[in-house]
Amino acid sequence: MRTLLYCFRLMENSTYNSLILRLEGLNVSNESIYPVFLFFFCSYLFILVANISIVVLVLTDKNLHQPMYLLFCNLPFNDILGNSIMLPRLLSDILRLPSERLISYYECVLQAFTTHIYGTTSHTILMIMAFDRYVAICNPLRYAAIMTSNMVVKLTVSAWGVAFVLVGILLGLTIRLNRCRTLITNPFCDNASLFKLSCESVFINNIYGLTFTVVLLSASIGSIVLTYAKITVVCVTSKNQSLNSKALKTCSTHLMVYMIMLCSGFIVIILHRFPQYSDYRTLSAILFVLVPGSLNPIIYGVQSKEIRTFLFEMFCRRKYLASCKK
Repeated sequence: MRTLLYCFRLMENSTYNSLILRLEGLNVSNESIYPVFLFFFCSYLFILVANISIVVLVLTDKNLHQPMYLLFCNLPFNDILGNSIMLPRLLSDILRLPSERLISYYECVLQAFTTHIYGTTSHTILMIMAFDRYVAICNPLRYAAIMTSNMVVKLTVSAWGVAFVLVGILLGLTIRLNRCRTLITNPFCDNASLFKLSCESVFINNIYGLTFTVVLLSASIGSIVLTYAKITVVCVTSKNQSLNSKALKTCSTHLMVYMIMLCSGFIVIILHRFPQYSDYRTLSAILFVLVPGSLNPIIYGVQSKEIRTFLFEMFCRRKYLASCKK
């Protein structure tokens, strides 16, 4: 009896504030392991190649050294960051047994922090891009004076700085809690999964998390609606066909990217309210990072005349060089 009591206390102490956690991971059947692994692996490679290519293209081509494209560079960088912190770990866990999906507490906190940074900056980056489009269309004569290099740097720093502060407080409130559980009921670590490990009161965490979400979504949706309302008024009242055409091309691209990101996020939030659909919530949480990262470079690559021209010239140059070698 004493031996059993000793073993129980030993297990209790090892569970309390344990530095080793277990990830639930993505539950797939044995027949689906390799197809699912291949799908996520190919998606990750595409995201890396497409987004890195866009960033290199903008930074190397002087014709693309415009505020719109320089601000846009934050988006592919954020997509690379978000997918790189989640997908490699997810790929390795797919090939492991559920009992072997272990992660250190500190790695889990880092993953949660980076995941929330990705989600928050997705909103703040699109907000500063909306401001750029507003100035370009509503104040075209003052655009060069307003959107200087200094302004681009300030907008970029503010987009990332706000995210770091808000997410830092979010995770700070969570790591202060003592933990009595070790199972992360998610394919990757996030703030909600971490504070659910605690047996203490998480009232403050829930209040701040709700406030954080409401403030971010209100600021994001509000700024986009206000910006596009003013742009629409200018386009309707203006008889400048060139201005209207430019607004339609650049704004439709930005709005499409924003709607994809917003819909992906809302699906995750809604499914959180229905525990019986946990598998769908898990998949939607992965797609929240995967889908925008895959579609953003395609959308901007197709819609942007400058990027299309550069890619066309590069393709023709390579084709010409190849024909010369023959």
